[in-house]
Amino acid sequence: MRRLAALVTLSALALLALYAGLWVVLPDPSEVKTKNPRTTAVIEQRRAEARAHGRTLRVHQSWVGLDRVAPALVQAVLVSEDARFYGHGAFDWAEVEAAADDSLRSGRALRGASTLTQQLAKNLWLGTERSAWRKAKEAVLAVKLERAVPKRRILALYLNVAEWGEGVFGIEAAARARFGVPAAALSPAQAALLAAMLPAPRRADLDHPSRWLARRARRILDRMLAAGRLDEAAHAAAARELAWYLDRSTGDEEPPPEDAG
Repeated sequence: MRRLAALVTLSALALLALYAGLWVVLPDPSEVKTKNPRTTAVIEQRRAEARAHGRTLRVHQSWVGLDRVAPALVQAVLVSEDARFYGHGAFDWAEVEAAADDSLRSGRALRGASTLTQQLAKNLWLGTERSAWRKAKEAVLAVKLERAVPKRRILALYLNVAEWGEGVFGIEAAARARFGVPAAALSPAQAALLAAMLPAPRRADLDHPSRWLARRARRILDRMLAAGRLDEAAHAAAARELAWYLDRSTGDEEPPPEDAG
């Protein structure tokens, strides 16, 4: 029993030392509180990947404030990626617990439970490499972000750096590339489709929507209705518009292999 207690104590001290060390060496997020970053880890990763294949990546990105983003898009992203964003800190422990319970019941791998803050930390500073070490750094950076940057600014940063396809970063570029409209003019159906792309932005083809993308987009509209972000009439109209976009659906399943969330 004493050995177990000693082991637990040593493990806790090691984790504390790791946390403290990472806190010191990882970037200070306070700069992005007021300044838009010129590039991100994910953008530089995609550039390096393109160079490795003998190509030059053309990046499309235009920064906009939240006041120039359609409220439907903001709500679609929140209900799909982090419904309790304004109610938790760096982590959504309720979602982590739900994901763990789901994994135990189904026997499948643990589904994503990352908050928008964690996703922003990954996008800005870490890239999409899948490893426990990256997740550890992501966790520390998420805490630092929440301490230094207001929630509304975190959301604005996320929407402006998120990947929405090959060379497409940020909601303004995504809205124009996918629908030919500014982010402020996105309809609820368009917002649901863009939010549905986020877990696998480079594999989600809006010209030939997969069954996976169609299911996610419909679910997002339903969640917006359930959360009171759309009334019945607006939901019905959005569902009709969404059906028009999904008319080209291939019917193929397309599970996301990439870590975009």
